[in-house]
Amino acid sequence: MTTFDRFPADRDGPRDECGVFGVYAPGHDVSRLAYFALYALQHRGQESAGIATCEGGHITTLRDAGLVSQVFDEEKLRALEGDMAIGHVRYSTTGGGSWENAQPVWRDDGREVALAHNGNLTNAVELWGELKERGIDFRGTSDSEIIAALLSSHEGKLIEDAVEQVMPRLEGAYSTVVMTKHAIVAFRDPHGIRPLSLGRLGERFVVASESCAFDIIGAELMREVHPGELVSLTERGLETRQVVRGSRHASCVFEHIYFSRPDSRMEGMVLQEARGRMGEILWREAPVEADLVISVPDSGNPAAAGFARASGLPRDDGLIKNRYVARTFIQPGQELRKHGLRLKFNPLPEIVAGKRLVVVDDSIVRGNTTRQIVGMLRDAGAREVHLRISAPPIRNPCHYGVDMSTREEMVAHGRTIAEIADELDADSLAYLSMEGVYEAIGGSPEDHCDACFSGRYPLGDPEEANGKFALEDIAVIPAS
Repeated sequence: MTTFDRFPADRDGPRDECGVFGVYAPGHDVSRLAYFALYALQHRGQESAGIATCEGGHITTLRDAGLVSQVFDEEKLRALEGDMAIGHVRYSTTGGGSWENAQPVWRDDGREVALAHNGNLTNAVELWGELKERGIDFRGTSDSEIIAALLSSHEGKLIEDAVEQVMPRLEGAYSTVVMTKHAIVAFRDPHGIRPLSLGRLGERFVVASESCAFDIIGAELMREVHPGELVSLTERGLETRQVVRGSRHASCVFEHIYFSRPDSRMEGMVLQEARGRMGEILWREAPVEADLVISVPDSGNPAAAGFARASGLPRDDGLIKNRYVARTFIQPGQELRKHGLRLKFNPLPEIVAGKRLVVVDDSIVRGNTTRQIVGMLRDAGAREVHLRISAPPIRNPCHYGVDMSTREEMVAHGRTIAEIADELDADSLAYLSMEGVYEAIGGSPEDHCDACFSGRYPLGDPEEANGKFALEDIAVIPAS
């Protein structure tokens, strides 16, 4: 069984979740469209990538470990012909990083399907047990395969009917794209936790986790897929059904802060603008006497720009990021280990020496990387280091499709702000308030999930949710 290597711990932010894409476009090079769309969504997951296409009633799936550019080449794309395609980039949130858990998932339990999923089912173990009792076996341990098996084994003639009957049985977060021999169907959980958008490509239609995937292929953003909505792309064009209505909307507020690309549009605004406002409000809430504003690139760039605008302080690049570091199979060894973080970040003494710095980033989870960055800046001659974070303290794990670590691993767990600052060796530390976040995005807690900050889980008791390896704990998967 092939396993995935661990990624270098290059930042303290949460691990990304997944990105999905689907296109029905006869006459277009759909595998190439999927490739470039996934390229735009690469930030959402770097563990594996995959594309499935359908030609002449036959579905072909290609998936593997690595980045999109590592998994696919011209020869592989030419082999993926057809009128429609779906794609996926993954960071595992349920099920480990084995090849069997890479997506798109392919199943044929009566209906041939390929499926790509972003999210996390909180009733995965229950559904897995039910399907096992029906004699349905699994190749992997992801909740995505459970959704695929439910749809593949459903007796409904149309995939749209199968999705309509399966959706009410799914609990948790799911923005999903499924392909059959005749259609691509996208559907989103009734709370709209994970993002999913609908676009137009000429006379045809596409769906993707974020609108930045449309920009790269020349498609136009139409709107977001509504929570609880089913969107069908076929030779008939676009058809929609409102399948389930949730008790409340609860889109992930962290998509606005960090997950989604800054050039994506969400809830009517481009995120670069919202993140800049977060920086401006952060200055208003937590001013500080300083000489220079720098960001932790790239995640802190928009908020740092906003902080500098509002404060009138100069801004410069005090940390240089190596943007070509994604995954490495080579460990640095004893001699280089103390310099490990410089694989990703390198401070510039000529910029930071003697300065009182404001260092802006979007989030801190474990604190390990932030502590090392503060140390590197001090070694480079910084006189003071003041941390400003454009999100509230993260104190709770996410059960809806994001790898946030456990509470005990989080630096904010059981600590005051002053104690966190001491732990990180910062001269001062301030976080953006929850009210400041909602002011910046023009939203409210009633329409979003902010459980990682507030502990208010919109879908019930978090202790009842399944962990990342819940299915691996109960499943015995034959070695391949």
